Amino acid sequence: QVHLVESGGGLVQSGGSLRVSCADSGRTSRKYDMAWFRQKPGKEREFVSGISWSGVSLYYSDSVRGRFVISRDNTKNTMYLQMNSLKPDDTAVYYCAARYASSWSELTNENTYDWWGQGTLVTVSS
Repeated sequence: QVHLVESGGGLVQSGGSLRVSCADSGRTSRKYDMAWFRQKPGKEREFVSGISWSGVSLYYSDSVRGRFVISRDNTKNTMYLQMNSLKPDDTAVYYCAARYASSWSELTNENTYDWWGQGTLVTVSS
């Protein structure tokens, strides 16, 4: 079983940085890919960034590429999203997601993820 808990959200000024974390507090012996999604106010949930179990395969949405950095520490069962040069448009509830490791499924496909955290709110002020 995988149980995901996000943390690290908060209020930050435009241009600032913030790191959100996603910890798996469950117990599993299986390898799993992970990803960050976000839901902006009044909009649909969208893909932000994904990372494979090994950390070799990475993917960023066009809107965050070059500004955000995804990483994970499997020894701590934790995934991170370092968000830099934040913009007001980045304001959203950020969700982490996990799925059993797959070498062929796109990290960007929301429908391939089976476990989701409750989300952490990131607010970027101008």
